Amino acid sequence: MGYFSSLDISSSALTAQRLRMDTISQNIANVNTTRTENGQPYRRKTVLFEEKSSTGSFSEYLESSMRGKNAGAGVRVTGIVEDTSPFKRVYDPGHPDADEEGYVLMPNVDVITEMVNMISATRAYEANITSINTTKGMAMKALEIGR
Repeated sequence: MGYFSSLDISSSALTAQRLRMDTISQNIANVNTTRTENGQPYRRKTVLFEEKSSTGSFSEYLESSMRGKNAGAGVRVTGIVEDTSPFKRVYDPGHPDADEEGYVLMPNVDVITEMVNMISATRAYEANITSINTTKGMAMKALEIGR
């Protein structure tokens, strides 16, 4: 693995985790949104990741790994999908979006789950920053060898 390859891999992960944090923030901000443009409550969104070079089979990855070649090239976002779990029903007959029984459909966002996901994304972001800083430190030490 080359010097710039490790930086490219970590930078792709930084970009992906930043998008994941943005999506989680959007979920938390819409935890009480009972009506969107389509008339439904807000649906929780999640980010899907995949490896950038996921075109080969497992045996091809294994062979390239055994030959010492880099099997991966980072991560990319394949999409942002909506969670299809059911909405929460809350009894609030005074709410403008309440049905005839007095129930309001609330978004399928759980703040605790979103906070745990935010911590996970933050830790992954920090780990990739540490990887970049370690790579940079190794390059700086390599430059000091001939002094």
